Amino acid sequence: MNVGLVLEGGGMRGLYTAGILDFFMEKNLYFPYVIGVSAGACNAASYISRQKGRNKRINIDYINNPKYLSYRNLIIERSVFGMEFLFNEIPNKLDPFDFEAFNKSHQRFIIGTTDCETGRPLYFDKNKCKDILKVIRASSSIPLLAPIVELENKKLLDGGVSDSIPVKKAIEDGMKRNIVVLTRNKEYRKKPHKFKMFIKRTYSQYPNLVDTIFNRFKIYNDTLDYIEKLEEEKKIFVIRPSESLNVDRLEKNPEKLRALYDMGYRDAKQLYTRMKEWIG
Repeated sequence: MNVGLVLEGGGMRGLYTAGILDFFMEKNLYFPYVIGVSAGACNAASYISRQKGRNKRINIDYINNPKYLSYRNLIIERSVFGMEFLFNEIPNKLDPFDFEAFNKSHQRFIIGTTDCETGRPLYFDKNKCKDILKVIRASSSIPLLAPIVELENKKLLDGGVSDSIPVKKAIEDGMKRNIVVLTRNKEYRKKPHKFKMFIKRTYSQYPNLVDTIFNRFKIYNDTLDYIEKLEEEKKIFVIRPSESLNVDRLEKNPEKLRALYDMGYRDAKQLYTRMKEWIG
């Protein structure tokens, strides 16, 4: 099966993706190539380690723990998400990540980040990473809401800044047919960034990053147009929220998050037969 799986980010909207991936795991459906950014990469890790339900547990059971998501964290570690909690305490102690199963998996896993110096996407391959959790942490570090991550002599931020939906990278890597999971409704289009002066001031050392952040809405919207074109040509199969979203990137309401997870699971189930026919 030479089909890739492309996962958009979106912060807490990633619960939609978590529901889809749990359904895939129930069906023992594992794609040979997986690429994700930010929350998409976080969800992909537990999919590759075959840990059904883990993403749901982490993102709902711990959501009201102030160490997970709170403005208190901005004071302690300059990140609204508790990065130490998410990428150390949870995977190593509270809800252990199965590193052995992850490393044994034959799936190729690509994680997208943004290089602050160049403003361009920088991708990491699972099998070539010395510290996979740090790479995923970099991919999830939202500008203004998280500090820059230094890794392999690079300064990195959220992969969604430069390549929010990395379908072109999947195609470049040889995946001519892809399942694309989006975390926005079909009619959504991104608007220009509101905090330009603050961005310029915060990242004055990284003019290329500033340009990329300012142009993100254009890149994102062009990618959506490209995805819709490929979808019409039946070259990709898209799964996107079937109902209007009631969850934002920093959502903390467990009921809303659980409903979003259920929507993802339900959408995957409803589309499964048609998807399998498309896969062939």
